[in-house]
Formats: sequence, C-alpha cells, structure tokens
Amino acid sequence: MKRLFLDANVLFQSAYNPAGKSALLISSGKHGAWELYTNTHAIEEARRNIELKSPDSIHRFIRLIKQIQRVPYSGREHCPINLPDKDKPIMISAILCNATHLITLDQKHFGKYMNKPKQTGGITIQSVGEFFDSL
Repeated sequence: MKRLFLDANVLFQSAYNPAGKSALLISSGKHGAWELYTNTHAIEEARRNIELKSPDSIHRFIRLIKQIQRVPYSGREHCPINLPDKDKPIMISAILCNATHLITLDQKHFGKYMNKPKQTGGITIQSVGEFFDSL
C-alpha cells in the first residue's frame, strides 16, 4: 500500500480546486487507493494561505483534512537532506510515517530531490501529476 505524505501546497490546492488532481488524490485515498498523511505544520501553512487567498474554500479545507492522518513532529529529529528550515518538518514527518511518497508542488526547495529515492531515504518526492503519471 502506498503511503503519501502531503505538503501544505497540495492541501491548499485540494481545497482551492475541488475538480483538480490534488483533490482527486485525496478522494482516492479516502476510498482506499493509498494512505494519506500530513502534519500540523503543513495544515497550518495551508490554512493560512486559504484564509488569505481563498477564504471561501475554508469549509472544504476543513472537510478534507479530516480524511488525512496526522504525523506527530517534535522538532528534534534530524532532516537527512538539505532543505530550508520551514521545509524540514515536511521531510521529517514523511520519514516518521514511513511514507513511500512525499507529494509536493514545491519545485524550488524539493525539485532537486524529486524522483531520487536513493538520496531521500527511500521516499519518492513527486508532484501530484508525476505521482499519477507513475501509476
């Protein structure tokens, strides 16, 4: 069973565009295609962005995050790849939940690690589109 850790931008996009690929990813997980995980850090970042950019989407966002398991993150764990401090909790939480995939739309910080699981502790980092294309 694939275990997907979702970054904040995927959560945001799911609520913002309910007909898009990110929403389909979450809906498919809800129906058992894969397991979905995220952490409080990602949820709060997504919530802030929704409140700023698309406040009408907040109710949909609240419904979506109820379908996703939360991974505890203490901040004491080591991040095995070089990321900005704001992105380390994402990678670390993906490791903590034994994710097979970290799904993100953040090309700037995760781009050089995408589709390179040998460099990322066995976790395949992909965009939503790349994940669907790989199925």
